[in-house]
Amino acid sequence: MKEPRYWVIVTSRDHALHGVAQGIIQVNHGKPGPLRRLQPGDGLVLYAPKLTYGEAAPCQCFVALGEVSAGPVFQVDVSPDFAPFRREARYQPATEVPIQPLLAQLTFIPNKARWGYSFRFGCVEIPAVDFELIRAAMTTDY
Repeated sequence: MKEPRYWVIVTSRDHALHGVAQGIIQVNHGKPGPLRRLQPGDGLVLYAPKLTYGEAAPCQCFVALGEVSAGPVFQVDVSPDFAPFRREARYQPATEVPIQPLLAQLTFIPNKARWGYSFRFGCVEIPAVDFELIRAAMTTDY
């Protein structure tokens, strides 16, 4: 079995919580390419720069923690003009944590002064050490 990889998925808090409730992950407004890089057993951390999609209010928190489930990338019809691709995911109980206190320790963020730049692609592979740091901050039973 392959070693798991670890990913930060960038989405608004409202979209993240909707995905957690549905047991799915959706990336980059439903594009299939990034989802195909994810494999069953890979770790997921959902980071929300904003509280609500399309609004300016900041969140800047890690809001969910999970794992990619087995099964293919699939497409759903949400509306006549929107059919995003998704994957199934399992989420574990976790506490939302702000990113600011963790920035100095996160190795995948090379420029701490311009840390937001590290999230620009929406689906960011991170080292296991960073995933474990975030998981420890989000869980009490770690």
